[in-house]
Amino acid sequence: MKYPTAESPDGKKYEERILTLRRVSKKTTGGNYISFSTLVAIGDGQGNVGIGIGRGLEVPPSIQKATTQAKKHMLNIPIFNDTIPHEVRVKFKSSILLLKPAPQGTGLKVGGVVRVILDLAGVNNASGKIIGTRNKITNAYAVMEALKMLKPRVAYKTKDAKAEPKKAEVAVTAETPVVKAEKTAKEAKPAKKEVTTEKKAVKKVAKKK
Repeated sequence: MKYPTAESPDGKKYEERILTLRRVSKKTTGGNYISFSTLVAIGDGQGNVGIGIGRGLEVPPSIQKATTQAKKHMLNIPIFNDTIPHEVRVKFKSSILLLKPAPQGTGLKVGGVVRVILDLAGVNNASGKIIGTRNKITNAYAVMEALKMLKPRVAYKTKDAKAEPKKAEVAVTAETPVVKAEKTAKEAKPAKKEVTTEKKAVKKVAKKK
């Protein structure tokens, strides 16, 4: 199924998904005041994701308002090997959320709005659990609070990176013969001076004779 895309002012295209759509009715003196409330999540699949709520007298204006609000509150999360860098647990109002990283090929073992938001963010492997409430709005904001707590993870050094210091050592040893050659050249200069002094002494003796 293809979802609609929303284009931002800077030219980036975000995938847009509706998390929940509610019809709100309010009693007034003249009758019922009916409006629509929409929760929308957008993301580009490369670590950028955002959510927003929009209200309007009709459904399309509420979706547009929610998308605009989501663009203003975009969040960039770190991704490590198509999963989250580390485990995180957060409590937001009545919602308790637990997210854990998962190895390649696991998929998203989470449900509800958590699955949609992680998919839009570009996280392909993760596991988690929601405890406390089934309110989609509360759970969506709990997910965003959990994603804010993520810290980037540094990749381990490869064999090539370990081999680099050896190259540096070889380079240092290659410079040592040059230093020795310079020292030998400096040592050879005083020897020439001694020879010249001996010649001058012979000349002086010859003049005296």
